[in-house]
Amino acid sequence: MPKEGSHFDLPIALALLAAINIIPVEAIADTIALGELSLDGLLMPVIGALPAAMSAAAQNRQLLCPKASAPEAAWAGDALVTGAASLSDVVRHFTGEAPLACAQPGEVSQTQGLRDLRDIKGQEQAKRALEIAAAGRHHILLVGPPGSGKSMLAARLPSILPELSPREALETSMIQSLCGLIEDGGINRSRPFREPHHSASVAAIVGGGRRAQPGEISLAHNGVLFLDELPEFNRVALETLRQPLESGEVMIARANAHIRYPSRFMLVAAANPCKCGYLADAARACARAPACGEDYLGRISGPMLDRFDLRIEVPPVAVSDLDLPGSQEGSQEVAARVAQARDMQAARYHDSPEVWQNADAEGEILQQATQLDPDSRDLLRRAADRFSLTARGYHRVLRVSRTIADLAQEDQVQRPHVAEALSFRLSA
Repeated sequence: MPKEGSHFDLPIALALLAAINIIPVEAIADTIALGELSLDGLLMPVIGALPAAMSAAAQNRQLLCPKASAPEAAWAGDALVTGAASLSDVVRHFTGEAPLACAQPGEVSQTQGLRDLRDIKGQEQAKRALEIAAAGRHHILLVGPPGSGKSMLAARLPSILPELSPREALETSMIQSLCGLIEDGGINRSRPFREPHHSASVAAIVGGGRRAQPGEISLAHNGVLFLDELPEFNRVALETLRQPLESGEVMIARANAHIRYPSRFMLVAAANPCKCGYLADAARACARAPACGEDYLGRISGPMLDRFDLRIEVPPVAVSDLDLPGSQEGSQEVAARVAQARDMQAARYHDSPEVWQNADAEGEILQQATQLDPDSRDLLRRAADRFSLTARGYHRVLRVSRTIADLAQEDQVQRPHVAEALSFRLSA
């Protein structure tokens, strides 16, 4: 097999040293090694130390890696990780002359200075939609003219999301390790927020390339993927998102590799109502209105649009509103409600390992979680007939209704919850 990357340098060196009896063969029999070997004998850090440690733990083996990669690999927990600074240190370790100490995990880092929802003047309906989306991990589409605050709203979403659990942090860090994004061996407990430019290629968003690297949707695992100017994205790239949105994973197929990466993310998208962005403003809209809006948003396919749980129109903010005092409620208060709603979901789906939030519920699990009363079910059926909701749209309304009830700390989904969920489904 052709050697790709420099992480095979150390295991090749170990094999040669064992073959010429410099180190005992039995000493390295249960060792997995990776690392780049420089010409002066120093071991240089490589990517993928954390997944390698997880693999070593699964095989009941120890991991030998460069000293700079050891704090990252030590997060695997169950694996014995040893970090060496040079090849001579490795020799002294295996010959018993100077055994190396076990590596310790790096520091848990926190993202400081998150933007606060209190900074946004007005847009109460959009803030409410963000709260619902964060509580149930629902996908949301924001449509509005330039300057209405779509990007500001999306940028403040991380401030109301709960921290990653230890399991989620490990999953996310394994993907970041493959891309060399972990610094000083530390794991970040803040949820990822990825915002690729609309000129990004399919391989950059979904993953691929010669080495089948993870893409933006995998780097956003357990976090948020923000697509600004959604209609401007490559149509093929958008269509490839449909399957990961449903399954929570993506398969990267290449001639020499078939790799499956997790990609359970929350999709937040923003779009102008038309090419110029001022469709609703009679004084500024182009002469092609309203056809220009239909052509522009028509770049988003129906199946893709159907996968958004919430669609919200973001109206322009008047200049006079900017002088008004800020909202009394900021990210801290909203985050507390989101955390309570997620705690309810964790208790509800405790016996269903594949379901984490309401957005993951389907089939019998979704029916048991909702159980609408006759009045609520009648409202949903009439709305489905009136607005020709698809089966996917029908179930997404149910999931959003369940999340709204969780935010209200209600065990039963009621008619007002269904009505609010429908308003977000049909508003844009």
